[in-house]
Amino acid sequence: MYTITRRTLFAGAATSALAAAIPATASADRPAPAPTPFSIGTNRPTFVPPHASVDSHLHIFEPERFPYPSPTATPPPRATVADYRLLQARLGTQKAVIVTPSNYATDNRCTLDAIAQLGQANARGIAVVSGTVTDTELQSLHDGGIRGIRFNLTRPGGAGTELIRPLAARIADLGWHVQIHMTADGILENLHLLQDLPVELVIDHMGRIPGAVGTGHPTFAAVLDLVDRGRTWVKVSGVYHESVSGPPRYEDRSAIGKAFVAAAPDRVVWGSDWPHPTASRGEVPMPNDADLLSLLEDWAPNHGVIHRVLVDNPNALYGFTTGRHGAR
Repeated sequence: MYTITRRTLFAGAATSALAAAIPATASADRPAPAPTPFSIGTNRPTFVPPHASVDSHLHIFEPERFPYPSPTATPPPRATVADYRLLQARLGTQKAVIVTPSNYATDNRCTLDAIAQLGQANARGIAVVSGTVTDTELQSLHDGGIRGIRFNLTRPGGAGTELIRPLAARIADLGWHVQIHMTADGILENLHLLQDLPVELVIDHMGRIPGAVGTGHPTFAAVLDLVDRGRTWVKVSGVYHESVSGPPRYEDRSAIGKAFVAAAPDRVVWGSDWPHPTASRGEVPMPNDADLLSLLEDWAPNHGVIHRVLVDNPNALYGFTTGRHGAR
C-alpha cells in the first residue's frame, strides 16, 4: 500500500493530468431502469461511472436464511443480492463491498454468502468479529473474500473499542484493515486507539460529522491528521447521516464530502450504504441512490478525481484487479 500525505494531494498534479482523459458522459439518453427496492426514484446518475467502479459500502439482509441473532423491535427488512443487482444496473457500478451490519452481530454468514453470489472478482466483505475469533476462522473469512473488520460503536452487537488494537495486530498479516463507524465525538474520544495502527484504517460515513457544524467540527481536522499519517481512508458515504438540510442535495453534509475529496482525493472511497437501514427504521427519508452518486460531480473538481474515488482507490484498498490503471 502506498503512502501519501494530504499536503501532497493538494498539489493535484496526479489528478489534473488524468482529468482530460476521462470526459463526463451524460446518462440522460439511456433508458430508465426498473425501480430499485430501498431507493426512491428511477433516474440514473448524471454521469456514467467508469469501468470497474466500486460501491464500497452496502449491506445484505436475508433473515429467512440467516436469522438475526437478537431480533429487535424493528428488524431490517429483507434486502437480497438480487435486489442489489437492480441498483448496480441503475447506477452503473460493477463491484461491491458488503459490510456485516450490527443486526448480525458477529455472524458473517450472510455477508460471505453475498460475496459468493457476486463472485470474488466483483465483491469483497468487511466482517465483524469478537475477541475469541481463532486464526483458523480469520483465514476462513479471508478465503471467503473478507478484507477488513468493522467496529460499529453507534449500535450494539459488535466488538468494543478495547478490541481495536488487539484485533488490528492479529489481522495485519492478512493484509486487512480496520473500519470504524463512530459518532464524530466518539472518534475524538477514541483517537488514541486509532493512531499508529499496524493496518490501514477506514472511517465510515465521513466520520458522522454533524452537518450543522460542518468542517469546523474538530473531528474533521482530526481525521485529516490521520490521513496525513499515511494509512487512513475516508468513506464519503452516508451523506444523509447527521444532515439538517436533508434531501435531495444534503447541502450541509455535502460540503463535508466535498472538503474530504478536495483534501485527500487519493484517500477517499464512495459507498451507497444501500439498503439504508436508518431510512428503513424511519430515522431519515429514504434516499435516491442515483442522486447520491451524482453528488460526486459536485464534490470532485474533474472526472479524473471521480475515477480515483470510484476505481483506483477502492480497487487498491480492497484488493480487486481491474486490468488497467495500475490497481492491483
